[in-house]
Amino acid sequence: MRRAFEEELNDLHDQFYQMGLMVSEAIYLSVKSFTTHDKKTAEKVITNDPYINEQQVMIESKSIELIALQQPVTSDLRRIITIMKACADLERMGDHAVAIAKATIRVKGNKKDLAIENNLAIMAESVKKLVERSLTAFIETDLKEAKKIALKDNEIDQMAFEIHKQTLEEMKKDSELVLGATNYILVAGNLERIGDYVTNVCEWIIYLESGKIIELNTHNTLDNTSFK
Repeated sequence: MRRAFEEELNDLHDQFYQMGLMVSEAIYLSVKSFTTHDKKTAEKVITNDPYINEQQVMIESKSIELIALQQPVTSDLRRIITIMKACADLERMGDHAVAIAKATIRVKGNKKDLAIENNLAIMAESVKKLVERSLTAFIETDLKEAKKIALKDNEIDQMAFEIHKQTLEEMKKDSELVLGATNYILVAGNLERIGDYVTNVCEWIIYLESGKIIELNTHNTLDNTSFK
């Protein structure tokens, strides 16, 4: 019985990791579509989003089934709960990727600023790498790595700030840029939110090991009955 349960738990981990890779790809493609003005790729991101949502439903359903039928011990229960919670964070990351893709489709011949778009591409690559690192850290329960990743969120926030500032400056110089440039701020904001959800995943890694939720960017510890 125990062996069968561990196999099911491993399968749950695999499903979580695969969902994470789907989300990572959605983030990459959404920003690529935006900076290359590729509406077909943007539509692909939107079309694939229901598959990400289905993965979340499958993972949560399997998690509930394991809890109900296997009555796991405390450490296993905590692992299942963290998968469910982190899974919800992944789904929200996917939603932000869709928001970026929709911005691509809305753009109709607006004037572009290649320097800003290049900075958005750099920011997106940084966010994508953090998503992938957080997935690996989650699977390996790597607390040290989780804390390192969470600290990187400040860099993502700074990138978003710089893009926002740069966009406003360029809008002042060129009124023709105003309509399209508002989307630059939107995309940077969505990427920043994805970075926040990466931090959430890192916090669940800490919870998995300690039973406590620690807000990694503020060092505020909550009791183990609290959930985000």
